[in-house]
Amino acid sequence: MEFFFKPGSIALIGATANKRKGGYAILANLIRGFKGGIYPVNPRYPEIEGLVCYPSVQQVPDPVDLAIIYVPASRIPAVIRECADCGIKGVMIQSAGFAETGDNGKRLQETVRQLATDAGMRIWGPNCMGLVDVRNKHIFSFVVPTIWDDGMIEGNVSLVVQSGMLAAGFLIDIFSHGTMGFSKVCSIGNKMDVDECDVLEYLMQDPDTAVIGLYLESIPEGRRFVGLCRDSEKPIVVLKGGKSEKGAEAAMSHTASLAGDGAVIKGALAQAGVIEALDFMQMMDLCRTLSMFPHLPQHYQGRVVVLTNSGGVGIVSSDFIHKLGLKMADLSKETRDSLETVFPEWMPPANPVDLFPAVERNGFNKVYHTVFSAVCADPNIDAILFQCFVGATGRIPDFSPLAEIAERAGKPVFSWVLGRRKEVREYIIHVQGLGLPAFRELYRTVECMAAMFKHKANSDHKTQWLKGSPGPDIVLPPNLHEKFNNKEGLLDEYASKQILSAAGIPVVRETRVASKDEAIEAALHYGFPVVLKGLPSGEIHKTELGLVRLGISSSEALITAFAEVDQAMSGGGDILIQPQIQGHVELIAGLIQDPQFGTCVMCGFGGILAEILDDTTFAVAPLSRVDAAGMLNRLKNVKLLNGFRGSAPVDRKELAEILVRLGALGSAYPFIREIDINPLVVSNGKPIAVDASIMINKS
Repeated sequence: MEFFFKPGSIALIGATANKRKGGYAILANLIRGFKGGIYPVNPRYPEIEGLVCYPSVQQVPDPVDLAIIYVPASRIPAVIRECADCGIKGVMIQSAGFAETGDNGKRLQETVRQLATDAGMRIWGPNCMGLVDVRNKHIFSFVVPTIWDDGMIEGNVSLVVQSGMLAAGFLIDIFSHGTMGFSKVCSIGNKMDVDECDVLEYLMQDPDTAVIGLYLESIPEGRRFVGLCRDSEKPIVVLKGGKSEKGAEAAMSHTASLAGDGAVIKGALAQAGVIEALDFMQMMDLCRTLSMFPHLPQHYQGRVVVLTNSGGVGIVSSDFIHKLGLKMADLSKETRDSLETVFPEWMPPANPVDLFPAVERNGFNKVYHTVFSAVCADPNIDAILFQCFVGATGRIPDFSPLAEIAERAGKPVFSWVLGRRKEVREYIIHVQGLGLPAFRELYRTVECMAAMFKHKANSDHKTQWLKGSPGPDIVLPPNLHEKFNNKEGLLDEYASKQILSAAGIPVVRETRVASKDEAIEAALHYGFPVVLKGLPSGEIHKTELGLVRLGISSSEALITAFAEVDQAMSGGGDILIQPQIQGHVELIAGLIQDPQFGTCVMCGFGGILAEILDDTTFAVAPLSRVDAAGMLNRLKNVKLLNGFRGSAPVDRKELAEILVRLGALGSAYPFIREIDINPLVVSNGKPIAVDASIMINKS
């Protein structure tokens, strides 16, 4: 990848003297910042901007490390052949007209890819904006050259963006507002060859990059991507587009149907310790926040003090802090005593801290210095939310002394600013230059603060994961492996639970019966009440077909139920008898083979309300026990696992073990395409599978 980021020389194929064309913008950007050899290529010009212009890349007299191509798509196969003949190892195609245009474009893209592969050449793009390296002044892009005049701000955030024009828009917007700096912005387009994994791996080692943000529309190498994110010591923020497309429209199982709408991707990113963004500017705000506070002390717990000049701001801030999982800090006695020295007697200090009466009494400088010194020294406070209004005096105050106090104490300070437009912009540039993130929206302020603490929790989770032991090796007994190895399609409940039991997953006791007498014998053995189920071939939703009878409490009721179910199945298929398992919580667990991430495990709240509750989480297998515990903690209603109305809490260790074993089973036997355990009933705290199905597919 070095020849993309640090080439010694560049040939621009498609250079032009027409200032309205992208080929000119690329050349102008190269001339202004790149210190190596620049070789324009276009047979129509003898020279452009004082540089010799060559008819073809083959006539460039010197070795070329990187070729940037900006010619019509139809001409690019011939150009790639010329580059291959010259021994060029890196090519950046910024032209459009490939897979994004339809079938013809896909065929053209595949042709170019194969030519490059045969030549041992790496391709960046096509249909991309290229690379903007602010630190090194390498603007290998058609982005308008006015970007230089807007004042490119150096920073330690690097972006990987799949969209070309979106990346250009980001840069122009953010540079012109002066609110954030970048190290590198990489627009990778159609990802013919170089993809997000290649660039991410490079940026993870890049000394100029502290935080990595990615906007992606697809993640074809899902398992590699998750592995890189998990290995990264740098914070990673991802905005994933295209999550609304269903992953399994014709899914047989609950597990597969719940895997749509980005659920698998969301779970995989969370498992890897990625901070997920929901829109573009939020991604930018999260990145700049994490670039300022990549590491927090171990003892920080998300306890926040709010400093404001308005009681209303304090109330709303408290609401947001609670909603986003943070805590309002309890001021220590020492802090309250210190604040009382500048507060009026009639106003005892409390969190939120309303500064206005104190400022009215003692002035801005004295109050702010006293308050910042006190809260930064308070061991009960982990972060400071500071509301500021600027513009009333026509100037902004110097916050350097306050920033120094916070920096010495290691306390993150977040600022929400209101005021006149000119002064607000000056204020944001000023305080962010001091290492304090500033925002124009209160909710975004708290949101980014919460993300900072979430990143700390993710880092702690990664440490635990590295120390954790791997899951078990699952080996099915030879008789089961032989029995199901040649099967295809949906296994019935009885067969499915045979496999689960062999994998060490607890399942309900059950007996297959062929007559009402066998049913009664089994029921008497288990003891009433019992459950009776018909097992139709190739069906999973037995309840909807009227093939399930619950709470059968007598032999007479069992005879009636047996006759009804037997008739509903027209005398074909097995009938199961199971003891009735009483439980307060019904869960769902399962497994799918995802096309991007491979074997993935699912867990959530289930039963007949699985889709309605919509409270599930996914993770990529194989799972460690730390991974499985993390899945449970990501459930929205996780508190239900703690027990309620006198019920025993769920044995989380045993539940996590079930998830680990599911992942190990699917990883060992990839012909198992789907597993659905629904419900996984929790009885006296112990989870047990009372219904299950397995889909086998060899293709």
